[in-house]
Amino acid sequence: SRFQAAEMQVQVLEVTPAEGQKPGTSGLRKKTKVFMNDMYLHKFVQSMFNAMPDVKGQTIALGGDGRFFNSEAAQIILKIAAAFGISKVVVGKDALMSTPAMSAVIRRRNLFGGIIMTASHNPAGEDEDWGIKFNCANGGPAPESLTNEFFKQSQQIDKICMAEFNDVNLSEICATAVIPGFEVEVVDPVEDYSQVLSTCFDFDSIRDLLQNPKFRIRFDALHAVSGPYAKLILEGMLGAPEGSVVNFEPKPDFAGGHPDPNLVYAKDLVDRLKSDGTICFGAASDGDGDRNMILGPNGLFVTPCDSLACIALHHKRIPQFKDGIAGVARSMPTSTAVDRVSKHIGISIYETPTGWKYFGNLLDAGKIALCGEESFGTGAVHVREKDGLWAVLAWLQILASMTLDREDSSIASVGDVLQSLWNEVGRVHFQRHDFENVSSSAGTAVIQNLRNIQDSDAASISVGGFNVVTMDDFSYTDPIDGSVASGQGLRFIFEDSSRIIARLSGTGSSGATIRLYFEKPALDSASDTAESLQDLVQTALTWGDVENLTGMKSPTVIT
Repeated sequence: SRFQAAEMQVQVLEVTPAEGQKPGTSGLRKKTKVFMNDMYLHKFVQSMFNAMPDVKGQTIALGGDGRFFNSEAAQIILKIAAAFGISKVVVGKDALMSTPAMSAVIRRRNLFGGIIMTASHNPAGEDEDWGIKFNCANGGPAPESLTNEFFKQSQQIDKICMAEFNDVNLSEICATAVIPGFEVEVVDPVEDYSQVLSTCFDFDSIRDLLQNPKFRIRFDALHAVSGPYAKLILEGMLGAPEGSVVNFEPKPDFAGGHPDPNLVYAKDLVDRLKSDGTICFGAASDGDGDRNMILGPNGLFVTPCDSLACIALHHKRIPQFKDGIAGVARSMPTSTAVDRVSKHIGISIYETPTGWKYFGNLLDAGKIALCGEESFGTGAVHVREKDGLWAVLAWLQILASMTLDREDSSIASVGDVLQSLWNEVGRVHFQRHDFENVSSSAGTAVIQNLRNIQDSDAASISVGGFNVVTMDDFSYTDPIDGSVASGQGLRFIFEDSSRIIARLSGTGSSGATIRLYFEKPALDSASDTAESLQDLVQTALTWGDVENLTGMKSPTVIT
């Protein structure tokens, strides 16, 4: 049916609820074809708006990582938004906007919130993954209380309302009164974000470093959304030589790649640094620009846990933190390297569940100014999302500052920063083993086997001569609003502070991913990580009966 509302023609489509529209830790993710068929996307977008009646008359933002189906999805979202009574949508040109940039746009323009079309680091294409998430007025991911309401609405939806107008031209930067009472403003998706970053760092000192002929960098955007941002900021604003940023043009299928910045999926970058000893600094980001990987000369890999700890240790070298920081937070599976730094420099440390949304209250309350996850996510108080390019600039700022401290003409290296961390607080070995795309039943069975171990006598459990002191399923009480998140991952903590962590990931679009995390204090900074962790690894694989249940002799990815 159709009706006319204040000169707006609205089409009303009667529907029945769709299955499986409960958002995970980072929004709703499914195979692309699921969203494309049976009005699956329409139903979820309508359900989101139905859960937020106060969005009527407000301005929201819209953008995404450039993956397949984003252009069509943007037009659907605009028409449902107009019919719902939203007055204006700020859209990134060509429907592009990185996740941290979305947070910056929302905060800088005081918007009600924003919709991000992304499945993050997951592959893109018609037969791959697609996703959608909502960020609130603070720029951060919707809290569980709101995503639960999205799901509730999706279970009782009976109609979709769409305004009738021609598709909006999203390739030209301008503001358009599409119909009376509804405006679409197409903006440069980099502008607001670059302005925010310029307040965080000393661009002049970073520019001096990047223009030093002895210092070469290589940033691999993996044909994802961070490309235009890195190209403008690193080469355009900071003067890195042309060609420093590679694979910078976003592709709907990420050029057939897997836009996950780790040693497996960014192997080309790792191999390039190993083969070209003149490159001093390497970095990569993911599909939506919120993750980062840091590499040093000859492919030296900085674990995300150590990266967070290094930034915390050297935070006063970053102008954003020149007056110090109150505290830092990490997700529970992330290593305790940053805990050691926090104790060393006298700041608070918070341990949260996995999921960036859990950092939001701590940031808003001023309890922390820096946070990170072992899954290649690092962020700070300037936005409410993890921020890949911010982390890259933080490292460059630290290197520039350390270089200026030197009396000779040598340049500080990534290895120098890492060694300073290990010298100050000791080294913590860490690995994450991912068993991807296993059946849900196998994943559940592995976790249940580990849970059964926790039900046994703790006095009988030891690894490497160290007894277990804590076995639990991590639960978190938010210190700001008192909300409780339980069932956040199985923990085995030993006398020497070694840890085994196990959880099922909620970021995939199908099947399950078993994530096993291993951590052990190093006897000395030169010791080998894999060798140091082998007892913990073998113990967890045996406890979980992983090979038998999954059919996998080794993990898909080790980071």
